[in-house]
Amino acid sequence: MDPIADLLNRIKNAQAVLHPVADVPCSNLKLRIAEILKREGLITDFKKRGKKDMKILRIDLKYNEDKTPAISNFKKVSKPGQRIYKKSQEIKWVKNGYGLAIVSTNKGLLTDKEARKQKVGGEVMLEIW
Repeated sequence: MDPIADLLNRIKNAQAVLHPVADVPCSNLKLRIAEILKREGLITDFKKRGKKDMKILRIDLKYNEDKTPAISNFKKVSKPGQRIYKKSQEIKWVKNGYGLAIVSTNKGLLTDKEARKQKVGGEVMLEIW
C-alpha cells in the first residue's frame, strides 16, 4: 500500500471518532509531511517514539471549537502507478488558497505556496483542505 495514503487514512480515521492522537509507522517522508502539517496549523504536534526497529510517529490531532477536525479532507494527486509532475507556474491553488498541496522538489518537501515563491516544480504528492 502507498505509505502516504496510509498516513492520511490513519489521520482521517482517528479524526472520525475524535481520537486525540494517531499512531503511524515512522519514515523520513512521513516525518517531513508531519512537519509541514504542524507548520501550517493542521495538527498540534508530533513525536517520534519507539526503538530502532519499531519506530512510530505519534501525531496529536487538532480540532476546532465545535469538535470538527482541522483537516476536513485530502486528495492524493500523485499515486505509485502514476506520478504527477508540475512546473512552478503549473501548480494550482487548492480550494482558492484555503487548502495546501505538498510538493516534492529538489529542495525537499514544500507547500504549493513555497514552491511557487521559490520557483521550483516537482511531484505534487497530495492536496489537503
